[in-house]
Order: sequence, then C-alpha cells, then structure tokens
Amino acid sequence: MRLALSLLGALLMASPLIAADFPDPLVMSDGSKVATKDDWNEKRKPELKELFQKHMYGRYPGVRTKISAKVLHEDEKAFGGIGTLREVELSVGIKDCPPMHLLMAFPNERPKAGSPVFVGMNFSGNHTLTADDKIRIPTAWMYDNGPGVKKNRATEEGRGKAAKVWPLEQIVKAGYGVVTFYSGDVDPDTKDSRGGMRPFITPIPKGPVPDDFPSTIMCWAWGIHRAVDYVVTQPEFNAKRIAAVGHSRLGKTVLVATAFDDRIAVAFPHQAGCGGTAPSRQSNPKAESVKRINTSFPHWFSASFKDFNDDTAKLPFDQHSLLALCAPRAVLYSNATEDQWANPTGQFEMMKLATPVYKLHGAEGICATEFPEVGHVLDSRLGYWIREGKHEMNAEDWKVFAGFADKWMK
Repeated sequence: MRLALSLLGALLMASPLIAADFPDPLVMSDGSKVATKDDWNEKRKPELKELFQKHMYGRYPGVRTKISAKVLHEDEKAFGGIGTLREVELSVGIKDCPPMHLLMAFPNERPKAGSPVFVGMNFSGNHTLTADDKIRIPTAWMYDNGPGVKKNRATEEGRGKAAKVWPLEQIVKAGYGVVTFYSGDVDPDTKDSRGGMRPFITPIPKGPVPDDFPSTIMCWAWGIHRAVDYVVTQPEFNAKRIAAVGHSRLGKTVLVATAFDDRIAVAFPHQAGCGGTAPSRQSNPKAESVKRINTSFPHWFSASFKDFNDDTAKLPFDQHSLLALCAPRAVLYSNATEDQWANPTGQFEMMKLATPVYKLHGAEGICATEFPEVGHVLDSRLGYWIREGKHEMNAEDWKVFAGFADKWMK
C-alpha cells in the first residue's frame, strides 16, 4: 500500500493541475460571474449543457417516447427467499424500435416508500449476472472477450459468469434494489456500425451528418433515463432515492446521465477516466489522452470532440464542469491503484475544481485538499475512494457504494 501511495503522490507532483488552466464553471461564456443559485440554474447550467452537447457528447436525442412494459420472468423467492428477481421488456413507443430488457432485483421486506435503487448498464447481458436460466440471452452484438461470447454473440455458456460485477444478492441484502440492462440494447459498443435502439432514436439525416450528432455515450445516457422513467412508476422502488452506477465507459455515461437528469439522486461513475471523470487537459504520461480515446473509440463522442485532439486547451469546459452540473447531488469517484489509465489523481482534482459550485448551492463539495490514502473513503458530498487492484467493478466496490448511498440517499 505504501508503494502504491508513493506512486500516486509522485504522479500528482509530476503533473499538477493548476486551477488557472481550467475554465471557471462559475464564469459565463461572456465573462460575467455566476453569483447566485438562480444565475446558475437559469443561465450557466443551460449554457454548460449546450456546450457539452455541441463540443463533446452530441445532442441529447429529442425523440418522444411513451414507455410500456411486459414482465417476462419473476422469481419472488430469489436469493434464498429475501428478494425478488424480475426481468421486464421495456418498449419506448417508437415504431419498429426494439425494446430494452431490464433485470430487476429488490428486497421483499422494504420501506412503504419503496427501496432505494441502483440503476445502470452492464457490459455482458443480464443473463451473465445470475444463474437463473429464465433470464433472456441478448441477441445484439457483443465483444468476443465477453463471458460465453462466440462470434460476437452471447451464448448459454455465459450465464452467471459476471455475477461478481453486479452482486445482486449482496446489494439486496444491503437493502437496495437494482435495475440493470445490457448497453447493447441501446447501442452495441462497436465503432463500425450502429444497432439496437440507436437507429430509431437518432435516425441518420438525409443531408450531411452534423458534427454534434448524438454520440453513443449520449444515447446510452438516454437509455438510462428511459429505465428511470420506468423505475419511478414502480412501487417497489423509491422514486426519490435513485442512484446511477456504471464502470469505465458506462461510468462516463453515468456522469452524463446524472448531469442531464435531476431525478438521479446519487452518481457512481466508477473508474470512468478520460471523457468522463478525468480532465481532458492533463499531462500525466500514464493516463489516456483525448486524442487516444477519440482514435480508439470514435463512436463514444461526437465528431466535434475530435477538433480538440491536439489542443484540449481550446475546450470551453473541462470535466469538472460536467460534475458541477450534478450539484448539489452526491457523487462518488472510485478508482484503483493499478488503473493509472483512468487518471485517478486528475479525477480528484476535478472534484476540487467543482466544489465552488457545490458551495454556491450551500453544499460541502469534497472535504479534503490532499489526495486520500489508499483504502480510505472520503464520504463528503463529493466523495472519493481508491483501492488496491485493477480496472474492474467487484463486491468490494459495491460495499463502498452501499455505504456511500447509506449516508447520502438511504
């Protein structure tokens, strides 16, 4: 642990982030200062949302939806009888658009107002999170390195193989519900072609495709919002106690989804890195750069974001401004010592730079100025935690998520 902490400290000292190098989230584009919450909510917040859509994530899909649901499977005696497991087919009312498939788990004994709930996407399909053979196997494209995937398609061999990523029984025992779905239901994560719901929610225009055409991350955020649409109608869940959680690129999506939907009370963008929780302006040699992520995953962001590959200083914002859009709601940034690609120290600095916006709202922000020790949870409203280990989401992470949610949501 001492070695890991020394390494992190050395990286922070070698590539410090200077507040003056970053756009001030409390200064409008015309140079005027944001002095009150009303200024923020009526002027700066809409302006920042517009800037992120124009220059980074593309336009939020404006298609109108009307959700409807059909229960495909339900086990009311799951997890040794303490909870219910349910799978729902969720349609959004768009002609010919395929549905999303929500895997839901919740305690059988819960408050009258319903259980607080974690909502988010998974990488490998609902069937990989449980051994229940009634849970549907997705038909959409998948990475070949996923559990049980053959020729980019899920198979029965993957059933239950990713249960540690979303430990449903552990979450239910902690008093929380879960609603998750495969990201490929909305848009498979391939740069070569679009699929799932994507072609129906963002039809390709007949003329030139605009530079701010919706990205895959923005469409995934739209998908999380549709899941929230359903959650708030269900008596098993508390509509005012919704947390969004996601890992890696799905963590980037969680921060966007939270910034664009105030119904999400707490956010857990886990190891979200460049394009999510880490700064675009950075000089950490071990961290992913904007140019690298745009080259490797061009579909994650809008075409306009590529304009900043070689000069991120031209961006009219950085990722602390996306975090600021979540104010005054609680957000936990979580990382691992072996995952320097995600720029853990840069993420911590983003929290510090977003704190003035939280203070404008009468909230604490992050409670520390120095990078925390490995394994120590900063549980302030802007929280931070880094553990030993690598780029993954596991039961240890979920224990911390539940503890943070206990303070800020439950």
